[in-house]
Amino acid sequence: MRFDIVTLFPEFFSGPLRVGLLGKALDRQIAEVHCTNPRDFATDKHRRVDDEPYGGGVGMVMKPEPLFAAVESLPVLPRREVVFLSPQGEPMTQTLFKQWAGETEQLVLICGRYEGIDERVMNLVTREVSLGDFVLTGGEVPALALIDGVVRLLPGTVGKTESLQADSFEDGLLDYPHYTRPPVFRDYAVPEVLLSGNHAKIAQWRREQQIERTRQRRPDLLSDANLEETDGYERSNRS
Repeated sequence: MRFDIVTLFPEFFSGPLRVGLLGKALDRQIAEVHCTNPRDFATDKHRRVDDEPYGGGVGMVMKPEPLFAAVESLPVLPRREVVFLSPQGEPMTQTLFKQWAGETEQLVLICGRYEGIDERVMNLVTREVSLGDFVLTGGEVPALALIDGVVRLLPGTVGKTESLQADSFEDGLLDYPHYTRPPVFRDYAVPEVLLSGNHAKIAQWRREQQIERTRQRRPDLLSDANLEETDGYERSNRS
């Protein structure tokens, strides 16, 4: 899978893309990431990529010409999406990441800066997505989160695919608690059921923990969660 990041700060990605599972996946060419700087396509002697907004107002707006030229310089793969990272976009979700990992060959990620981009650039965009209901200095942090979330779902990135099936949001529920050695640490003990060796009871406990954690922390998820009658959670309790 190919990621093309259109950013004024390519150096932002050089460190994070080299570490952990993400770095290993790129080394093994499970995915590839390329950065393109719109400033390289500016045509004036000062290589300006921003200008004052029409109609007045504070701040500067990224100009359309360098952004259009940067995106149009990229190769076009058959299954491609051009994404603008923006607080106004739809939220990033695990469902969206799974869709991209399974159906897309190329993601072009446009990172805005300053007060935003010239609205005409949106004619290039097929999807606008947001990391959350807050404002950052640019789209680079959301772009990095998106790449990390999608690449870990690509075949070969995670050694044990079973671990992906237990992730938060896979059944519309949050993940269950995890423990490892020692069995007691500073008077905090591992739940006895996890030491019992009874795999059926362990599975039941984990499922109960998922439902309870979701109820406490993200009750909004329960209305769409994949719950069974055996979960013992009445649909009428979803709120």
